Amino acid sequence: MENTPEIRTSCLLLRRFTPEDAEAFYQIMSDKEVNTFLPWFPMQSLEEAAAFLQEKYLKSYEKPEGFRYAVCLLNENVPIGYVNIDEGKSHDLGYGLRKEYWHQGIVTEACLSLISLLKEAGISYITATHDRNNPRSGKVMKKIGMTYRYSYEEQWQPKNIRVTFRMYQLNLDVQEGRVYQEYWDKYPNHFIEEI
Repeated sequence: MENTPEIRTSCLLLRRFTPEDAEAFYQIMSDKEVNTFLPWFPMQSLEEAAAFLQEKYLKSYEKPEGFRYAVCLLNENVPIGYVNIDEGKSHDLGYGLRKEYWHQGIVTEACLSLISLLKEAGISYITATHDRNNPRSGKVMKKIGMTYRYSYEEQWQPKNIRVTFRMYQLNLDVQEGRVYQEYWDKYPNHFIEEI
């Protein structure tokens, strides 16, 4: 399967970012509220956003496989968010969306369409984590079929804040009981919450 193949849904176009998307990417990445629970600080300039776009997205398209999408409304083809899967063993699902598009089911629709593609590609599971103080993100994880597995505390960088993360997982193959253990093993303060 090619790296980041285009996906169309009834309302959305998921495609690769291009260098011409730098301004739209900056609109997503510069908003303080959108980036509150993301690992990086809001972008301060178009140049900073363009460099981040190049490093995190455009360069990744040179690899033989990957899933790093711009999320666009089907009739506009301008990025309003992103959804991606980390290339590492965690297969970590990440997403972000401009706040004027929140609460419309856009991230849920984008993630569900991506999950269908991941099954075709033979990806056996995905994980996702959210800050305990950001339960809306956890609701998205539940809507797309993920289940809570455990929580752990991490000194999050580069923001250097103590965060309790909840880890969710969705197994896409027959191994329904599989639990990704890396965060549990890495961070000594881990536990299972009643949620």
